[in-house]
Amino acid sequence: MSWLLLALAIVTEVTGTIALKYSQGFSALKPSAVVVVAYVTSFSLLGLSLKGIELGIAYAIWSGVGNALVAIAGIFLFDETVTVIKTVAIAPIVIGVVGLNLAGRAAGA
Repeated sequence: MSWLLLALAIVTEVTGTIALKYSQGFSALKPSAVVVVAYVTSFSLLGLSLKGIELGIAYAIWSGVGNALVAIAGIFLFDETVTVIKTVAIAPIVIGVVGLNLAGRAAGA
């Protein structure tokens, strides 16, 4: 259950970050409201996930996967550039998340 909560925390954090772009510096009301609700939800779910996952592992996965997904979303939603450096930089994040996930499961998290 903790891993599901962490996954939902990641999805809501990414949603909030995408809405942040649409909020135009918090001048657009609806996206700004989505930012607040999504971030509060994300932190709440992250906190709940800590009942069954170690803090360091949960936070590293939450932030790493979130960063990778936001970078990918920027490419597809906002026509941000795709460079070799950006692509190569995302790969260690994914590898690290997989490693932390395996370490957390091996520890019985």
